[in-house]
Amino acid sequence: MANQSAHVHFPPIEEFQTLKLKELIYEIVKCCEDRRIYENQKFGIPYAAVQCLLLFRDERYLTVKTIALRLEVAKSRVTKLINGLIDKNLVKRIDDPQDSRVKLISLTPEGREKVREIETFHFELHNKLLKRIHPHEREGLLACLENLKYYMDAVKQELIEG
Repeated sequence: MANQSAHVHFPPIEEFQTLKLKELIYEIVKCCEDRRIYENQKFGIPYAAVQCLLLFRDERYLTVKTIALRLEVAKSRVTKLINGLIDKNLVKRIDDPQDSRVKLISLTPEGREKVREIETFHFELHNKLLKRIHPHEREGLLACLENLKYYMDAVKQELIEG
């Protein structure tokens, strides 16, 4: 039998790196999705409700329209979300003193406490992650992540513009 060497095709470096980037981003997103599932159980509310509550960190009142714009969902979805949060006594509706047709959404004391719990959880989670990274690697990693976010936003904008 003739000595035939098997020809293995190695993809060009750019193709390899593209596939590696895709795999890493997929794994990071999966990890974030797992965290969301854990948060749902820990806080007893859906992830969308967590995101909605966090909008109130620096706001005393928001309208359904503003919440819909910031969460990038339909107003009807926000109304359902707000109704669920009202049922859990985390937010309340009040009349807008400037316009009686408008209802303002505000956190209840229980809602403010829930936001503090969520923010504390997020801080502790990210702090645990940071502590696993060698101090000499942190600055470079954070710079790389900032670059990644910048480039992801740029590609997203290209997709939007067509």
